[in-house]
Amino acid sequence: MGKKGWGQPIRRWPIYAGGGTGNMNLELMGVITIVAGLVILTAPIHWSFSLMVLSTLFGAAAALSLPMLGGATVLVPSLFLPFFALRLFMAAGEGYFFAALQPSQAGFWLLLLTSFGLLTAVFFPRIFQGITETMTVERVANGRNFISLTPLRFSSNNITQSVYSVGGVVAFAAAFAYFRKAGTPRHLIGAIVLLATMNLAFAIADVVTYFTQTEHIMSFFRTANYALLTGSEKGGLKRISGTFPEASTFAGYALVLFALTASLWLDRMRSWTTGVLGALSLAALLLSTSATALVGIMVVVPFLWLRAIATGLRDPAMARPTFLVVAVAVVPLLVLILVVLFPGITESLQDFIDEMLLSKASSQSGRERTLWNAMAYKTFLDTYGLGAGLGSARASSYVLVLLSNVGLLGFLFFLIFVAAVLGARTPRNADSELLCVVRACKAGVLAMVATSAISGTVYDLGTMFYVLTGSLAAFAVPASAGGPATGSQHSLRPADSMEAFS
Repeated sequence: MGKKGWGQPIRRWPIYAGGGTGNMNLELMGVITIVAGLVILTAPIHWSFSLMVLSTLFGAAAALSLPMLGGATVLVPSLFLPFFALRLFMAAGEGYFFAALQPSQAGFWLLLLTSFGLLTAVFFPRIFQGITETMTVERVANGRNFISLTPLRFSSNNITQSVYSVGGVVAFAAAFAYFRKAGTPRHLIGAIVLLATMNLAFAIADVVTYFTQTEHIMSFFRTANYALLTGSEKGGLKRISGTFPEASTFAGYALVLFALTASLWLDRMRSWTTGVLGALSLAALLLSTSATALVGIMVVVPFLWLRAIATGLRDPAMARPTFLVVAVAVVPLLVLILVVLFPGITESLQDFIDEMLLSKASSQSGRERTLWNAMAYKTFLDTYGLGAGLGSARASSYVLVLLSNVGLLGFLFFLIFVAAVLGARTPRNADSELLCVVRACKAGVLAMVATSAISGTVYDLGTMFYVLTGSLAAFAVPASAGGPATGSQHSLRPADSMEAFS
């Protein structure tokens, strides 16, 4: 996020503008986060989960900056996470945390991946020092940091990405513990609805403040020392970035919320609310004019459509025939009418799509990111498939991020983790609400993996990813298998062909 820099030499791109003196700078959002964290330690446990989920919305809000690490930024969700984990530890003890990571759980593979990643971060940059070059953040003394092509060596990036990777495991285990101890599917639905509503509110605020010349209002939520690309237009449209540093980051986040709300709507869970939020989230995605958004939509919508067919065949009462008809017949018909009656609009739309997708590779940004991927693949080969170490390399595809950082073994660990999450079994006697939430979580995880695969630049997938996967893991096991014995044993049923990925 926020890694594009224009008008710079091909081998160096400014991505941050920050700095400061001392060992740590506490921002106002950091003060608010700490106060909220202290409050939840004595508040009802459900508050902690809702605030944890809500904190992931602030993707450009710095809580802390660390000049000792070249001005690295600690975002709001990363600072709130220890309070969330502590609250769950106080309420549930360590049993549920360990249960989330035991060999029978998907979290075990995340633990293996993280442990291996930490080892690579410590040793691989030294073992392979100087034998290859990587695209990495160069943190310099004057506070302007760059993505540069440099010889491999140990750097502060290995430290920061290692900390984020540990945070991912903590977020996964804490979410698991919450739903094994006290949370219910209804609590997750409420958190999703709140988050989608707030995301849309900030998206509207982003557009309104841009056209009324009052962008300074949104600056309160844009304090990270990234190069914030929040004032750009494309095709005459304001590229929505909301509370994120750029439109593509907003699009990736909004796509997850669209997948979650649309899935809940298809399953008739709070239909009116989730339907409106899903439709508005889709509109915001399109208005972000992000290529990542368009590609993500082309993955998520067909997936939901196929799942809707499978659900209708299995349970006609849950079918959404209108959605199926509109997706297959009405939308193509409207496109045909538009082409025939308004050829001028069609030409403008064609130019717009060409600018977003077809000409993307030939743009400066496209060339830069192609170079990042080429160098990441070269790093993978130069290190004999072992990777250069967690945090050592950047790319423009999460596949190449994994291969260049943690090598083939780390990549396989991640694939097994995702497969275990998406293919998780559910209790045989699970009620419809739980099944619907499991399907929604899987749709959200799929959306996040899809967008990261085409545009992910660093190892950390964000706190939201680990909260969703931890929640899914908690829902998809019987109560007595998810921690200390607290109830009766439930038998498991295997996921069917569509449910395994829905």
